[in-house]
Amino acid sequence: MTVIALASAKSCGVTTSALAMTLSSTRPSLLAECDPAGGTIRAGLFQAQITAGTGLYHLAVAERAGEDALAQAFAHHLVGLDASGHRQVLPGLTDPAQAPALVRSWPALAQVMRVLSDEGGYDVIVDAGRLALESGRLHSTLTPAPLLHGADLVLLVVRATDQSLALARHMSEPLRNELTEHGTGADALGVLLIEDGHRRAHEVSEALRLPVMASLPWEPDTAAYLAGTSRAPRGLKKSPLLSSARTAVSYLQAAAARRALHQQYPPTPSAPSPPWGPAIQPAPGPAVLPAPAAPQIAGVLQRLGQGRVDPRG
Repeated sequence: MTVIALASAKSCGVTTSALAMTLSSTRPSLLAECDPAGGTIRAGLFQAQITAGTGLYHLAVAERAGEDALAQAFAHHLVGLDASGHRQVLPGLTDPAQAPALVRSWPALAQVMRVLSDEGGYDVIVDAGRLALESGRLHSTLTPAPLLHGADLVLLVVRATDQSLALARHMSEPLRNELTEHGTGADALGVLLIEDGHRRAHEVSEALRLPVMASLPWEPDTAAYLAGTSRAPRGLKKSPLLSSARTAVSYLQAAAARRALHQQYPPTPSAPSPPWGPAIQPAPGPAVLPAPAAPQIAGVLQRLGQGRVDPRG
């Protein structure tokens, strides 16, 4: 299916947006909270019902024991977001000091997410948090760069304000270069616009030289619930935020499918530009295709189907 990574130049609602998209997907979905600065879902939406014994950090420990241990740990550390079990979350770090332990684990985790998408039929939403640069490149410790490299789409979450645009403008070019050199191409990069501010989509696209691939309305009540600071509002299932997130996910799935088709069958030089956004052109060179999954990694799919103990008891 689709791997979508969300990130921002500064806190712009990445986790709330990722939760809304995961909860709204019409297909099995997984949210991986991979912000090296620490996760907020555990203390927020789950109201501290999940202990530090569950979550991302333990996958770094398991990865050192081998791929099979990583696959077992990945399935064990997922927590259900709904009663059906079709929507799940991998809670993030409890302490930013744990981030260095994940540097060598990100590539293996990226492969697991690729397997879940391509072979398991999951939509995988990666919360990459706030991006950090080092000498003009993504910081190796403070950013989960391999997860961005392997994603079908990478969305820079931006609010429709001048302040948010100013911060994102400094991040868009390094991120575009990173995906050109190490990812699936610069055309994987776009904007998820949070409609909190006076800037229109075309203004955001022109300012950042990136296509606005999706947008979400500013709805404080539902956002507060997803952040864990308020009770669920009445009519949550009909929330404009969740409804728009459902539409956004469907559009992004289609955009990712078009990208994959374009990479597999690139147009001739005289062919028109692809339809997913005029702001950037596909990067030259061969498509970056996922490597076949090792049997141990592919085994995570079977373990996911066998059920897990809810860490909340």
